[in-house]
Amino acid sequence: MPTNSTVYELRVYHAVPGKLPELVARFRDHTDALFARHGMKSIAYWTPLDEPLKGNTLIYILQHPSREAAAANWKAFQDDPEWIRVRDKSQENGKLVESIDSTFMEMTDFSPRLG
Repeated sequence: MPTNSTVYELRVYHAVPGKLPELVARFRDHTDALFARHGMKSIAYWTPLDEPLKGNTLIYILQHPSREAAAANWKAFQDDPEWIRVRDKSQENGKLVESIDSTFMEMTDFSPRLG
């Protein structure tokens, strides 16, 4: 069993058809830095190579100190005026994301440690 309360959040963004490049750019240029500002550590970002997810999916993992911290940090992020401005500007020509899947995970005792 893990000895701390660190949790990982697997997030899968299903982009509106044709909008994945804009979504990736928003993460690259803004979202990742805003996550860090709000205590959310980005582990890695991926885009699938195979169909049916290729071209319309962004997958990433965040590290949080705890589930409670994750909830508080997400609220602070979503209320951040800079995030609201970036989100709204990026969606001027239509929304970028159709749906988001989020799964919280804990590391197994036999997993290699990250970081």
